[in-house]
Amino acid sequence: MRKSLRIAAVAAACALTGSVFYGASMATADPSKDKATPEPYNIGLLVNDIDAYYGTKLDSNGVYQASSDSPYAKDLASIDTQVKKAIDKAAKQTGKKNQPKPAIMFDIDDTLLLSLDYEKRYNYTYNSASWNDYVMRADRPAVPGTPDLVQYAKQKGVEVFYNSGLNEAQRSAAVENLKKVGADVNLDSAHMFLKDAANPPSYLKDCATPGTWTCTTVQYKGGTRKHIEDLGYNIVANIGDQYSDLDGGHAEQTFKLPNPTYFVG
Repeated sequence: MRKSLRIAAVAAACALTGSVFYGASMATADPSKDKATPEPYNIGLLVNDIDAYYGTKLDSNGVYQASSDSPYAKDLASIDTQVKKAIDKAAKQTGKKNQPKPAIMFDIDDTLLLSLDYEKRYNYTYNSASWNDYVMRADRPAVPGTPDLVQYAKQKGVEVFYNSGLNEAQRSAAVENLKKVGADVNLDSAHMFLKDAANPPSYLKDCATPGTWTCTTVQYKGGTRKHIEDLGYNIVANIGDQYSDLDGGHAEQTFKLPNPTYFVG
């Protein structure tokens, strides 16, 4: 379940700064009951901190973007370097007999396609209708650097897969958007896995049957990774912006991208 900044971003901001923030405690009228009451971090200040982290700016088309010299971009660049090392290591195993084929797994939202513009315009709140409209526009900018990782994996002979919380009805828009940002590798249904509540795959039978979907994000994504393993692949790197993208096993290494704007459990 996706939760807004007002529920989850305080913890995210604290994780970014390595600190916990509280307002001044208020004295009570009765000294015998004078106990500190921690005040949550101010929402307005938190939004300012998030903007500073992204280096948020409006581009010439009026779209909120992350600056290339922002702390966010620098953190991503550091992670991208680690992912490339994992790809390089896996590439050395390509073509070896009796070895599973190396593969890499990408989440999509805020892993390949940046949703900062949506978060800013809707004040860090989530609504399924407005989110769907935004996704269907198919014009989100790239998360800096990660589409290049898709191309890098392809060049090194590592199979690219996608495992997203987007739903089946959003497939065409996702494909169009990924092409626009340069992540145009293996965008077919055999490599891009989306939620399909109407006709879920049999490997999710423990939590999904036609018309009934009870899978958690971890069950869905972990189950999909296991399915890919069963097809003869070894997922050498699993990349996502939520811990629920990464939990559940079936990957040699996991890489958590920063996202202080929402939480998916």
